[in-house]
Amino acid sequence: MSEPTVPESALVARPVVAVVGRPNVGKSTLVNRVLGRREAVVQDTPGVTRDRVSYDAEWSGREFVLVDTGGWASDATGMAAQIAEQAEIAIQLADAVIFVVDATVGVTDEDEAVVQVLRRSRKPVLLVANKVDDPRREADAAAMWRLGLGEPYSVSALHGRGSGDMLDALLAKLPEEGSAEADEPGGPRRVAIVGKPNVGKSSLLNKLAGQTRSVVSDVSGTTVDPVDELVEIGGVPYRLIDTAGIRKRVKEASGSEYYAWLRTQAAIERAECCVVVVDASEPVSEQDLKILSGVEEAGKALVIAYNKWDLTDEERRRYLTREIERDLGVWAWAPHVNISALTGRNVDKLAKAIDAALEGWETRVSTGQLNSFLGRVVASHPHPVRGGKQPRILFGTQAHVGPPTFALFTSGQMDAQYVRFIERRLREEFGFIGTPVHIEVRARAKRKDRN
Repeated sequence: MSEPTVPESALVARPVVAVVGRPNVGKSTLVNRVLGRREAVVQDTPGVTRDRVSYDAEWSGREFVLVDTGGWASDATGMAAQIAEQAEIAIQLADAVIFVVDATVGVTDEDEAVVQVLRRSRKPVLLVANKVDDPRREADAAAMWRLGLGEPYSVSALHGRGSGDMLDALLAKLPEEGSAEADEPGGPRRVAIVGKPNVGKSSLLNKLAGQTRSVVSDVSGTTVDPVDELVEIGGVPYRLIDTAGIRKRVKEASGSEYYAWLRTQAAIERAECCVVVVDASEPVSEQDLKILSGVEEAGKALVIAYNKWDLTDEERRRYLTREIERDLGVWAWAPHVNISALTGRNVDKLAKAIDAALEGWETRVSTGQLNSFLGRVVASHPHPVRGGKQPRILFGTQAHVGPPTFALFTSGQMDAQYVRFIERRLREEFGFIGTPVHIEVRARAKRKDRN
């Protein structure tokens, strides 16, 4: 039986499925169909780029990560090379690939170029002929056999026709778990270094590794691939993932930059702890806040590293203190370290911060401790009366760790403000340094009034 402190995410990595294809073949519509909700932005305009590209999906009890890679627009010159570069980066991160073609258009030169990439990748590929809205279009789908990728699954992403059979076929191609080589329990802890472009992520990795492993340049966005490096910080081995800078809006990035951002998202998914690097010499930006939110939403342990401390003076440090209080107060639970990747200042202190965050991330509270705590909190601060009724917490349990997630069984719906209050008190009681805390309220079903 596994230790209760080992996070489930470390035991089973969910397989990653990349959805690829040229613009306007219906990839985002298909993603929405698989998810059962409208998440990906859908427009008739080819090449619409989305801010969020990876989604949690489930079919027949199997969980996987679905990545909508967006369409690529090729110019008149170097079409095959451009497609190959972009598609290969997207396909590399996947355990399986859904290749979407438009049955109403037929096979194009761009489709043929992607097929060559897919064959070289040796990844399992599911060929999906989209826009087969009625049986009369089945012949168009059958013509896709010529691509040499096996049976084409005819679907209508818009109407849902054939999507069940397609998903059954996808599950048959998926490995039992994701293929990320660093995801084995007991190995070095996985730490992603993330941040907006040009904050010093690669310099930090090089300082930690003691050698020039990543390209360092004053030009923002130099790093385009996550680079894994086994390093020792304070005598403890970690697997560090240096990632391309996350841009303010993905649509500002084109070609390989767009797919580098996509792989950054995958690196965050793969990591256990994320070190968000913030440039201390500049005002905290909207990009910084967005990255911090992204790490929290992904449920990863968090450490904030204020880099370029050697470039700050007394006045800048006073302003930074105000900015942290005003803008970063919601992440006050995250350990922070003032560092200089250039000079090495305090870089060795990152190990202590990472360990503290991971310890908080894997903290488990026994059911007895939790309900004793909830009893004390509710007795001293009961939920406000709403509509003549006062919801009560009947029972609580910790569903899992990594991040700590709690289920509260209640007599009715609870105000979001009260749930946040419970979270604050949980942190005061049990610590949870450096980790998001998720609380799920499960209200008891209302009984129908008897006549």
